[in-house]
Amino acid sequence: MASSSTALRHSDAPAYTGADDFAALLDASLGGNAGFEGSVISGRVLRIDDDYVIVDVGLKSEGRVPLREFAPVGAKPEVNPGDVYDLFIERYEDKDGAMVLSREKARREESWTQLEKAFEVQTRVNGVIHGRVKGGFTVDLGGATAFLPGSQVDIRPVRDVGPLMGVAQPFQILKMDRQRGNIVVSRRAVLEETRAEQRSELITGLKEGQILDGVVKNITDYGAFVDLGGVDGLLHVTDIAWKRINHPAEALTIGQPVKVQVIRFNADTQRISLGMKQLEADPWEGVDVKYPPGIKVTGRVTNITDYGAFVELEPGVEGLVHVSEMSWTKKNAHPGKIVSTSQEVEVVVLDVDASKRRISLGLKQVQRNPWEEFQDEHPIGSVVEGEIRNITEFGLFIAVGPEIDGMIHMSDLSWEETGEAAIAKFGKGEIVKAKVLDVDVEKERISLGIKQLEVDPAAGVLDRIHKNQIVTCTVTAVQSNGIEVKVDDVLTGFIRRAELARDKGEQRPERFAVGDKVDAKITAVDRAARKLQLTIKGKEIDEDKTAIAEYGSSDSGASLGDILGAAIRRRNQQTED
Repeated sequence: MASSSTALRHSDAPAYTGADDFAALLDASLGGNAGFEGSVISGRVLRIDDDYVIVDVGLKSEGRVPLREFAPVGAKPEVNPGDVYDLFIERYEDKDGAMVLSREKARREESWTQLEKAFEVQTRVNGVIHGRVKGGFTVDLGGATAFLPGSQVDIRPVRDVGPLMGVAQPFQILKMDRQRGNIVVSRRAVLEETRAEQRSELITGLKEGQILDGVVKNITDYGAFVDLGGVDGLLHVTDIAWKRINHPAEALTIGQPVKVQVIRFNADTQRISLGMKQLEADPWEGVDVKYPPGIKVTGRVTNITDYGAFVELEPGVEGLVHVSEMSWTKKNAHPGKIVSTSQEVEVVVLDVDASKRRISLGLKQVQRNPWEEFQDEHPIGSVVEGEIRNITEFGLFIAVGPEIDGMIHMSDLSWEETGEAAIAKFGKGEIVKAKVLDVDVEKERISLGIKQLEVDPAAGVLDRIHKNQIVTCTVTAVQSNGIEVKVDDVLTGFIRRAELARDKGEQRPERFAVGDKVDAKITAVDRAARKLQLTIKGKEIDEDKTAIAEYGSSDSGASLGDILGAAIRRRNQQTED
């Protein structure tokens, strides 16, 4: 027995030296457990105990994996016995003798390997934005968590990232460090690359008249920029709709999908002009038939300017009411004092030019011309009564209607007094009566007279006298250029200096005195002003001609003195008789 024992001790088999030696022998037989930790192995699900999944990994002990690691956050895990998963060994044994495994870390290790390959060849990777951190967002790349800077979310600033959260989408890896566990990704780089491809494809096939789908990208005072998928086009405010739009925000909002037509395209500058109204029927077609001149229509005031007001007859069709067609009486009033924006008004179509897209409208034509109305209601010769609204140096303005005046010229105030003296007797606000003398509708003038309410005292005299008649005058004033006279104490006349005598030596006004009686010949009669133009010289010349014709001719040998002398002697003789 001793020999045999001795033989065993001296054999090549390792001798038992205690518990430490046994542990070393076990590690040698299994290859050591240190090599398992941090590695990935396959495991088969045996059962689910509470919050842990028990798996068999083919080693001496079973492993435990937290149940939550088998599903994304917020989702219900779906794990069944018999399922096989790749698992990460965190610890070979815990205090209970079980292996501590992680499904999440296994996915992460696998994901990191794939991401490194994608980063090397600069290919896109899919991920989901699932959280917000300082300066950006976190992205799940299939197990690995990456950082998405705020500037890399989109090409332009994004106000609301909510619609992008939880949606699988491509990203470009900008930087990664496996040791530190850092990954930086960009969504913007993917969009820019895609946008460049779409832009190139779109520009190549773009042509005028083409209809495209787009999204409103930005709104300005003069229009809206529409994203056509890689390229922007300008939709001018005048091309949004046929009707008047003061600001694009009245019809469009940012992010709104729109259908547009390419109006103009410059291949050199790559500028695209778009239109929306071109896709609708032109409301100006047949407008000249629909709105013939003279028709009354109702419209809405859309815009007011210094020169008039624009009235919308229907969406896309506007006409202009010029300031001169706003009111019969308010000539100098601003259109804004007559109508207001959005006011419903009735207008009359004056003219239509469909080719120039112009319609002339009249607001005052809806009402009757007040001068025509006055003419119909107050014929010439009728008497009106009104308040003196204004007094000027040449006459009075009398209110004969709500907004129209008639004028009484100073010469029509009195038969006897001068205009200056007569006008001084009236005051503003005084109620007077007057006779209608004339109505000029075209010039919008009404002539009135106060003196015409009485009989003209000179009417009888005017009926008797006529041009070339010899009348006896009374000198009323002596002036340097002639003399003033009166005929029958009612008609005034004037004899110019050159008409005072046939002989120049006698053409002196000072040889006459106020109150002298003179005979003169009427050369002109102003019946309206009751004034006469007279000549003494002409009367004397006529008398000489008559004497020559009656008493002889110079051809018979008689001198002019002889003839005149005989005529004078005969006249004196007739006087004595």
